[in-house]
Order: sequence, then structure tokens, then C-alpha cells
Amino acid sequence: MIREVLRMGDPRLLRVAQPVTTFGTSQLAALLQDMRDTMAQLDGAGLAAPQIGIDLRVVIFGGALNPRYPDAPAVPDTVLINPQLVPLSEEETSGWEGCLSVPGLRGWVPRWEHLRYGGMDESGRHFERTVDGFHARVVQHECDHLDGVLYPMRVRDFRRFGFVEELTDDQTP
Repeated sequence: MIREVLRMGDPRLLRVAQPVTTFGTSQLAALLQDMRDTMAQLDGAGLAAPQIGIDLRVVIFGGALNPRYPDAPAVPDTVLINPQLVPLSEEETSGWEGCLSVPGLRGWVPRWEHLRYGGMDESGRHFERTVDGFHARVVQHECDHLDGVLYPMRVRDFRRFGFVEELTDDQTP
């Protein structure tokens, strides 16, 4: 089922989500299917449960080609529950980000370039990955939602933040 995505300004997006404690349930499976359907319908690169009003530490992300990020490399389809992120260096890279909860806008956001993330899959099995680049950016963006952080809160230079249609060629992705 396609769910309504909360938009910036909704106070539910600012809460810290709660850990998942039970895995392999029909409720978790239904939540993940709803998240997949919603993300696919909106051409998202990822989606966090708080974006659809569910106060749990669950994110999904990934896909091959995405019309919203045409030059981005493929990221494996991933379910990440109760995530933990560890930067592997202090190196940051800035890049353009958008968000289903902040429709029509883009901002230039710094993120760690290299990180290791881990957590549980939908069955409760622990896994870890070491990633960089766009994959690292997507994971950080989605996991920020679990802590009540939206990407505009990370923008450092608001000359590089605005509506996609209004950004000039030297500002746009």
C-alpha cells in the first residue's frame, strides 16, 4: 500500500525513532512492503519509517536507475533496521540531496565519504557493509530521519539550497 509521506514541518519528523525489538512478524513485513511501494511510486532512493509516520528505526534504500538521481551509481536494495553508522575517516564530501519529505527542493549537503554501517535485516540477522560515495550519502540521509534530522538542517551554505526549478546551472546537480 502506498502511504502518505510526511512533509517538513510535521512534528513527527523531528522525533527520535524507537528500536525494533521483534523481527519476522507480519506487521514488520507489511511495513516494509508499504515502504517499498511508497518509495517506488515516488522514485525515491530511500525511505525511513518516520517519513510515513511510523516511529521505528527502519530504513530502506537502493535501486539501479533512479530518475531523481540519473547519474548516481546503483546501490543494493537494502533493509536496515536499528542501524549504527561509523565514519572511517573525517573526510567529508558535499553533494546535492533531495528528500521525499522536502519535495521540490535540493541542497548541497556535506556527508562522511567513507563509513561502515551495520544493523539487522528483516529477519533479525546482523550484517555490516563498508561503503563510500553515493551509497554512503544515501545511508546517512535515511538514518538521519531516525534521529529527527532532515537534510536542510545540514546545509551549510544556503546559496546552494532552493527549488530545483529556480537553481541556476552553476548551482544545480
